[in-house]
Amino acid sequence: MDGMTVIVDTREQTPFEFSRGVAVVRRKLDTGDYSLLGLEADVAIERKSLGDLVKTLIHAKKRFAAELERMQAIRYRAVVVEASVEDVMAHRYRGEAHPRSVLALCNAAFVRYQVPVLFWGSRPHSRYMLENLLTRIWARRR
Repeated sequence: MDGMTVIVDTREQTPFEFSRGVAVVRRKLDTGDYSLLGLEADVAIERKSLGDLVKTLIHAKKRFAAELERMQAIRYRAVVVEASVEDVMAHRYRGEAHPRSVLALCNAAFVRYQVPVLFWGSRPHSRYMLENLLTRIWARRR
């Protein structure tokens, strides 16, 4: 999209590769893994693999809660998971956390912090959905 530049946090270990023509810069973000240049105060998207989500929910609760708390001040915010609810229910992750507990913690994050946890399926589907979302936010910026 004309003029849109996606910011990818420098700490993002496996960044998405966006479509040709989408400008991308790597820069430290205070909140989230993805934002838009010029809209950093309005856009924060955190990306998680399923394994990382489960590990974070169980073993890094305080750090994750602090991230979600910061996200509350941001208009367009979400946690994007590279997995489906079916993947969670089928326990396609390491660890003893029960699938219903994982999903309940995701819903608790939404209820407490108003940050939705979006299960967008595979990595390619998640990349597509994120690019589409960022494009729509960019188009509405006026």
